[in-house]
Amino acid sequence: QVQLVESGGGLVQPGGSLRLSCTVSGMIFGIYIAWYRQAPGKQRELVARITTDRSTKYLDSVKGRFTISRDNVPGAVYLQMDSLKPEDTAVYYCNDCPNTWSWGQGTQVTVSS
Repeated sequence: QVQLVESGGGLVQPGGSLRLSCTVSGMIFGIYIAWYRQAPGKQRELVARITTDRSTKYLDSVKGRFTISRDNVPGAVYLQMDSLKPEDTAVYYCNDCPNTWSWGQGTQVTVSS
């Protein structure tokens, strides 16, 4: 059973930055990994995805502001978030892509002045 632990969230002002981290209880070599987010009252959405050869894909609204990266051993995935906006406020989760693992607890990101 894969376990996911997200961290790095917090309260930040608009225009600020955060770096999220996710540790995976196993190697992630050969697995596509993604960051998702869920804002209050909204469905969970895929924010960024990284393939095994580190090809990336982003939600249009975060392109140019967010950067996803990964370490295969030990398993970890990161999300550098710059130029944050209030609409980025959400709980952020990592998971494989397409999602098959159980969800972790997520990490809350709040962008507010």
